Amino acid sequence: MTAIPTVIDEELTRIAGPRTGDELVTGVLRAADGANGGLPLVAMDVHAAVTGLVATTTVRQVFRNTLGTGIEAVYIFPLPDRAAVTSFTADLAGRRIEGELQERQAARDAYDAAVSVGHRAALAEEERPGVFTTTVGNLQPGEEATLTLVLTGPLPVDGGEATLRFPLVVAPRYIPGTPLDGAQAGAGTALDTGAVPDASRISPPVLLPGQSSPVALSLTATIDPAGLGAVTVRSSLHAVATESEGGTTVVRLHPGERLNRDVVLRLALAAESELTCAAVIAEDIVQVTLVPELTATRRDRDVVVLLDRSGSMDGWKMVAARRAAARVVDTLTDRDRFAVLAFDHYVERPTGLATGLVPALDRNRFAAVGWLSGLEARGGTELAGPLEQSADLLHADEGRDRVLVLVTDGQIGDEDRVLARIGPRLNGTRVFTLGIDRAVNTGFLQRLAATGAGRCELVETEDRLDEVLTGIHRRIAPPVLTDVVVEIDGRPVTDPAPAHSDLFEGSPLLLGGSVGDATGDVIVRAKTATGEPFSTKITPVRTDDKAVRAVWARARLRDLEDAYAAGTGEVTPTNIVEFSLAHSVLSRFTAFIAVDHSRKTTGDHTTVVQPVEAPDGWGMEDDDVDKPSFMRGVGAPMPAHAYEAASDSAYGGAPAFAPGSPAPAGPPPPIPAPMSAPRPMNPAGAPPPPQPSAPWGSPAGMPRPAPGSAPMFARRRARKSFAPASSEATPQLDVVLPFLDRLRALLETPDATAATNLADELASAGAPADLVSALHRLAAAITDTDAKAVTAAIGEIRTLRTELAAPPVPKPRRGFWH
Repeated sequence: MTAIPTVIDEELTRIAGPRTGDELVTGVLRAADGANGGLPLVAMDVHAAVTGLVATTTVRQVFRNTLGTGIEAVYIFPLPDRAAVTSFTADLAGRRIEGELQERQAARDAYDAAVSVGHRAALAEEERPGVFTTTVGNLQPGEEATLTLVLTGPLPVDGGEATLRFPLVVAPRYIPGTPLDGAQAGAGTALDTGAVPDASRISPPVLLPGQSSPVALSLTATIDPAGLGAVTVRSSLHAVATESEGGTTVVRLHPGERLNRDVVLRLALAAESELTCAAVIAEDIVQVTLVPELTATRRDRDVVVLLDRSGSMDGWKMVAARRAAARVVDTLTDRDRFAVLAFDHYVERPTGLATGLVPALDRNRFAAVGWLSGLEARGGTELAGPLEQSADLLHADEGRDRVLVLVTDGQIGDEDRVLARIGPRLNGTRVFTLGIDRAVNTGFLQRLAATGAGRCELVETEDRLDEVLTGIHRRIAPPVLTDVVVEIDGRPVTDPAPAHSDLFEGSPLLLGGSVGDATGDVIVRAKTATGEPFSTKITPVRTDDKAVRAVWARARLRDLEDAYAAGTGEVTPTNIVEFSLAHSVLSRFTAFIAVDHSRKTTGDHTTVVQPVEAPDGWGMEDDDVDKPSFMRGVGAPMPAHAYEAASDSAYGGAPAFAPGSPAPAGPPPPIPAPMSAPRPMNPAGAPPPPQPSAPWGSPAGMPRPAPGSAPMFARRRARKSFAPASSEATPQLDVVLPFLDRLRALLETPDATAATNLADELASAGAPADLVSALHRLAAAITDTDAKAVTAAIGEIRTLRTELAAPPVPKPRRGFWH
């Protein structure tokens, strides 16, 4: 099981400050009136309008101040990573303000200045591809603020099926590196480190399991096929209601759904629908849809399968990952060569197989699959080193395809560092990422696949895994066209995007670029899998659809941001800011700012960070609370700084695997006695681990970048000190925790027999007598059809459940290891 950082009393004391007359319960702040637990976000409404294969989505976040003082509300949340955020509007206590896109540091300065003099203000920022933050300042007691974002993005298509995916929670991520001194970049739970200098901006606090959802969620998708024929819609993870009228399909989530997993709608195109190559021009931007009409050419392959076995992969994800890796191995033939590696903070290989690539003979494949079946989740997600080792195994060999298959949930915080390290080592190796999670880090896995000119597949259920594995041979096949270039009037388009433009069997390719005042036909040139030249001519159609520019601009911005993260110096923050402002699309170096200058507030305000749901399918371990943060959630060894740590005697002198060195044989060494805090260590004579280039981070022991030197990290908050009051530890949470899911289901659908059975089991387990008695009263009230007594019993049970879920104050805040 993986322990997740949860919001407990001392955490809220730190992030929200002390409260007079308020009550801290179950790790969330509950106002005296009990309204919404005192948390600011009360509702989120999502409406996606799908036309053809493009979705324009409107997201509304409603914040309400139920406390007795002014607040600044901070919410860290996900959005689709390929979507362009083009509009931001803030309704601040009844006054509507249109947001203005500015350079990020300038927007922060304007926000701080407005809030400091009493104006209400709101800010929208992008932290990573797919991770965003909204902030509302000077929201007074009883007031509401509604923030509205509009975003546009394409729907990926594979095998005749389009996917609309809307993420709802930012999952905890593994944060490597040495903690930095000084103030933190944000108000999240993770400490900023040299490897992840913005960790505190991507780590929202997490509610305890069993805590009722504090946010009312509504989501509607209106689907207009726009000439593609009828579509059949299915939902992977949520209960939905579907209506069809006049060719348009409306999909609605059932009430009561929680913000703890992605919404995944798959749109199966009608059999008679045929996607064809097309080109449209909107103003001076061309968008080309290239549909594969060729099949991949089979060549001998060298394949490395890299399996993530870290703690966050525990449960169904580990089972699915083992199955996926084994299926990839099974698809190989005797002419192929392969290697299988599993990693957490330690890299391991199948016993009995050579350390390099081995022929995919029956006995070798059988040995690899058998070894995979015994892997369990443990440890930390130290991804950079294993990726480098995998790439180094795949030496260039003329006439053979080189393929690296990564199976993971992608939950890491050092994405930029990983991409910068692995990019130069690929040398033509194609990377295929298989993301397994219900709140997967799509942004990172898409970027990694694009860096390796490969593909990304996402799996959220066992059923979806079966679908993906059925066509796995096609999914890891080489592209049918490479080096695709779009020309018009005999010249290549300007600022083509995306940069990696290969066409794979079964998946249309969307390309864009600036054409100026060109008016001729569009010519697409490429190379086939055999190296032969390919070209096709398409007559473009003129349109006034603003989505064309937005989709292209978002793709271009992602290319620029990735190039900047690679540290080559070819792209600067100024380049990104200028492009973002020119096309009115949010980036990591710009932000939307909205200020109400018409009114002023008085008095102080307190920052409250909105806790998020624990991701669906992630486990918790209460006994992890007393462990050092780098050891929580593991039954396996070595601190999180695996690639930095080695010969210190506190760890028995057993070195961790270092990039570029042979993987140690056998299991990792046993875990030593816990230390009070992780310490950075280096093997004697070994070079220090690579550090990201400024301004993404600074080496351990070096001062932080000066405020303002890096737009995305310039505004840093000081962590508040706290001295939590002591209290007696209670074992009651341990007793009740295994029954919380059944208790929640009973409260949603009361049943006399279920209440009686649950009461008896809780009594046998040693649960509090008050809870057992309340369950018996509920059963009796249902049997007597006494509606008033049923309501009273349910209210009492909810109160007891909430009180029991409150963790002891003096224990250290929960952390996670994955």
